[in-house]
Amino acid sequence: MFFNSLAFAIFLPIVFLLYWFVFNKTKSSQNLLLILASYYFYSCWDWRFLFLLVFSTFLDYYTGIQIEKNKNEKIRKFWFWLSIGINLGFLGVFKYYNFFASSFATLLSDFGLKSSPFLLDVVLPVGISFYTFHGLSYVIDIYYKRIKAEYNFVDYSLFVSYFPLLVAGPIERATHLLPQVKVKRTFDYEKAKQGAYQFIWGLVKKVVIADTCATYANAIFDNYTHMNSWSLILGAVYFAFQIYGDFSGYSDMALGMSKLFGMDLLRNFNYPYFSRDIAEFWRRWHISLSSWFRDYLYIPLGGSKGSKMKQVRNVFIIFVVSGFWHGANWTYLAWGFINALYFLPLLLLNKNRSNMEMVQLQWNFASAKEILHIFYTFVLACLAWIFFRAKSITDAFLYIKRIFTDGSFSSQYLSNERYNYELLLMIILFIVVEWNNRFKEEPLSGKNSWLKVALAIAAIVALGTYSDYKEFIYFQF
Repeated sequence: MFFNSLAFAIFLPIVFLLYWFVFNKTKSSQNLLLILASYYFYSCWDWRFLFLLVFSTFLDYYTGIQIEKNKNEKIRKFWFWLSIGINLGFLGVFKYYNFFASSFATLLSDFGLKSSPFLLDVVLPVGISFYTFHGLSYVIDIYYKRIKAEYNFVDYSLFVSYFPLLVAGPIERATHLLPQVKVKRTFDYEKAKQGAYQFIWGLVKKVVIADTCATYANAIFDNYTHMNSWSLILGAVYFAFQIYGDFSGYSDMALGMSKLFGMDLLRNFNYPYFSRDIAEFWRRWHISLSSWFRDYLYIPLGGSKGSKMKQVRNVFIIFVVSGFWHGANWTYLAWGFINALYFLPLLLLNKNRSNMEMVQLQWNFASAKEILHIFYTFVLACLAWIFFRAKSITDAFLYIKRIFTDGSFSSQYLSNERYNYELLLMIILFIVVEWNNRFKEEPLSGKNSWLKVALAIAAIVALGTYSDYKEFIYFQF
């Protein structure tokens, strides 16, 4: 059940009405309804994996209590590593086992040794990377005595399985979401209105921008050997807006619908394509994952302390692991490695924290320089996205090679029966809207909101892509 599906359009209003008009008496009844709704939502993907979600929830709930109750450090450490091991074990088996087995077999064949690796015929449980990280951060924070264990199983279960964030984030922290779960929510019209605006804008990003870009990007990437330089450049740009519209659109819908239930989720995107360097880009892209790796991997490794060599090591570790988190493919590892290379000059020159605030422009030379930096950063991001989108590292290199060697910049008629300029006009309009509203979470609120909402709904109906139905990209992670 996708957020942009008819089934969800029926599901969400029913849960909303039950939540505020039937189960609104106590915090416990509100939480129980949301858990039941979340489990039903998850079971619509594959009911068998619901047992894995429930087991993971109980594991971290129980180990968290055991870690807090025991004063003996050896016992605390036992429960801590038991939780970490089982969580990462499940993630490893379902997501990474086949990758390692196939890669090892390929390595043996390169040395002339034949092997037939045993591969698992299993589907990756949707959202496993996200809810696993919810549980890991909770247990780690208890072990280091940053938070207290949660003894109410219903409240903790909702923290893990809350359906707006269950399958594709944002990756929440117990310090942020659990306090909201533990109190009764009262209806706030202004918050609900803001939530509705954010949900609608997220839907625009998904069906108007992301899914339309996908039809063009797929037509180009799937036939890149027949595309000229101009089409290949546009293909990378289209995918950049596809993945941004897809993932930030999902995040906006998740944050928006959560406000309908009186709870705030962590912001996950903050206009990353207006960044002036790669360090700023990663402070604005998938913020909940970047901050998770910062707090639970980068800082424990030493972070920015110690020698430059250790700092460089830490940066490469966090980016490569981040790439591997996205999927079991060498292309994701390459994407992470490339972003680490981008980040390296900023680190060595101590400029990785130069652009901490949103860009502001005036009519002067300094602003022209800022625009060039934004363009340059976007180009770097697009080059890295080619590796993320390509089926193999070889395909990515051949794609880039053809950009620089074909030399033709004529407009091509694509296999999706469209010309490039039709989509370019829509992307330019989208950029203008986002730029003019970059200091807000979404562009629909404020002056003349009713007109902007009407135009957004009209765009969803008239310009949305529905014939080629598409799931959210990050559901596979």
